[in-house]
Amino acid sequence: MRKQFLDSGGGVVDSDGGVFVGIFWVLDLGILIWWWIDEDEMFDDFVMADINGCWSGSATILPGGKPVMLYTGIDPSERQVQNLAMPKNLSDPYLTEWIKYPKNPLMLATPMNRINGSAFRDPTTAWLGPDKLWRVLVGSRDNRGGVAYLYKSKDFNHWALAEEPLHSVEGTGMWECPDFFPVKTDGFEGLDTSTRGKRVKYVLKNSLDETKHDYYTIETYDVVKDKYFPDKGMVEGDAGLRYDYGKFYASKTFFDDEKKRRILWGWTNESSSVKDDVLKGWSGIQAIPRSVWLDKSGKKLLQWPVKEIKKLRENQVNWPSKILEGGSKLEVIGVTAGQADVEVSFQVSDLKNVEVLKKKHYNPQLLCSKKSASVRGGLGPFGFLTFTSNCLREYTTVFFRIYNHQNKHKVLMCSDQSRSSLNKNNDNTTYGAFVDLDPAREKLSLRSLVTF
Repeated sequence: MRKQFLDSGGGVVDSDGGVFVGIFWVLDLGILIWWWIDEDEMFDDFVMADINGCWSGSATILPGGKPVMLYTGIDPSERQVQNLAMPKNLSDPYLTEWIKYPKNPLMLATPMNRINGSAFRDPTTAWLGPDKLWRVLVGSRDNRGGVAYLYKSKDFNHWALAEEPLHSVEGTGMWECPDFFPVKTDGFEGLDTSTRGKRVKYVLKNSLDETKHDYYTIETYDVVKDKYFPDKGMVEGDAGLRYDYGKFYASKTFFDDEKKRRILWGWTNESSSVKDDVLKGWSGIQAIPRSVWLDKSGKKLLQWPVKEIKKLRENQVNWPSKILEGGSKLEVIGVTAGQADVEVSFQVSDLKNVEVLKKKHYNPQLLCSKKSASVRGGLGPFGFLTFTSNCLREYTTVFFRIYNHQNKHKVLMCSDQSRSSLNKNNDNTTYGAFVDLDPAREKLSLRSLVTF
């Protein structure tokens, strides 16, 4: 039996009994961002440049409004090469059919450029420089150094490798699904990928193949020298800033020109085993799309589920404010839907009994694992339980703890899956991150989109 599993970056893994066979592209049609219609394979013609699979890629809108797609293909020699595709019928509002450029591949590893042909994939959305040349990044590695190779083109059909990569970092491993885009320093609006200006910073995101985490840095981009300089204090690699501290990988953003926002998509893999995935008949989802913008500090990105999600809300259940006693559980009744958009806020009135963190640095995920939801502390855990069984043998907890760290309050947010399933084959990893807010001045707000 052959089944299909959602892959990172928009491809679909073709699987025979749970064994990897290949990847091809399918097309989902977005109506108001949220409503989706499944279509058949978007590419119906196979060429040698992708005879062994079509992998992740990105779309670019050319002058005049014509979209094109750069994507990774696997050639007869099992090399990863970069290809081009165009819509077959521009009058089709859904662009359901695409044709491949007959002269593919456009970018490939050769003995001259010394690129690793087995680690060369996921081209970004292209941007136009001040010299009227298109630029695009392709993720790769050089031994264990992550690399974002830079290519340039006059016409989008002929691409030349730049003398130096846009950026590289030793010890970070393969960079998958790179993403490079501008952000405003003084507002919430998104920017077209080719935007330049004084009040603009740039984000470089890479998906680290070794750890399956998406990390990013914020930087200054020299548009003349094509060099990227991370801002002071930015940490490169797995210890750096992440979009998400849970299951979230191979993400991509795009600019929504109609509503002037940048939207982030990411892939969430399963917690179940491959065997159970095959029995279910599906595996992997695209996470809720999020708007993303630069925080007013200029040191991190902020994100929030796209506003179209609210169009799905109905049968609202409201609860009045309640005082939570230590160790208490309050059951929320009246929620009967298969999905729930939960918003809850906590206000802490007494911060005298917070625990003290004595070390200079802490790994929040390890701290959440050590201080699980079942371990009581000075102030916390408090949050909510979801996916609970009737006898509370199974549940997932999302909660906060408040600490004193170097004479400042430090808020830890955890997603504890250690009790989420009695199936020992499932991944029950606990995730966590520190939240940048002051509980003495602000409420701790939590929003969770739950599918039962």
